Amino acid sequence: MTTRPFVVGNWKMNGLRANLAEARAIDRGAARHPGVRVAIAPPFTLIAAMAEQAETMAIGGQDCHVAASGAYTGDVGAPMLADAGAVFTILGHSERRANHGESDALVRAKAEAALAAGLEVIVCVGETEAERDAGQAETVVCAQLDGSLPTGEGVPARVTVAYEPVWAIGTGRVPSVADVGAMHRAIRTRLLAIYGEDGAGIAILYGGSVNPGNAAELMAADEVGGALVGGASLTAENFLPIVLAAAGPPSE
Repeated sequence: MTTRPFVVGNWKMNGLRANLAEARAIDRGAARHPGVRVAIAPPFTLIAAMAEQAETMAIGGQDCHVAASGAYTGDVGAPMLADAGAVFTILGHSERRANHGESDALVRAKAEAALAAGLEVIVCVGETEAERDAGQAETVVCAQLDGSLPTGEGVPARVTVAYEPVWAIGTGRVPSVADVGAMHRAIRTRLLAIYGEDGAGIAILYGGSVNPGNAAELMAADEVGGALVGGASLTAENFLPIVLAAAGPPSE
């Protein structure tokens, strides 16, 4: 199980073949920071092309269906992602939960399907602004972990958790470093309860308006093992400084 910082770019519904040049630039930049695991989750249409060209970074999907194949128009099965060159998939992103009504049980079923196809999974959790204001943030996030995470032999080595406060995604608002650290500590405690000692090695990423200006501070918070980056991952100019921040200061 890797202990390297893990920085993942989620391109969401952005990117045409013309944008593969940016991905190649990110890949070249990632090669200069071997101490950081760098990945991009492009739209489905670019996975194969990006996987063929990437030499350093990992390529993944943004979702998958619970079934491997079948009459599910518009959906993509985990074996299809793997066949296209993906090595992981993001599941339970707040936009999927909110816009597509995805429940914890569905996220877990998708995670089990992805693992069965040989993929790693990044399972997203996070509270809304109303839930935080009501003092329920940790309770909500821990319940999401309980309901969304797959279990079984060997599973922890292929699971990453991403904490993304819903109210900070794409808004420019970012929780305090103290709040990020507190939530990540709570998540770690829950992972240990779910997986035993194997929970200690699971990376916990922070996601929510991460940018070159705040990445170093966020990544220094307790139990933050990397970042899930949205808009700032679309260009090498903005994404590579975040990778550099994850690498930390050069050793003496």
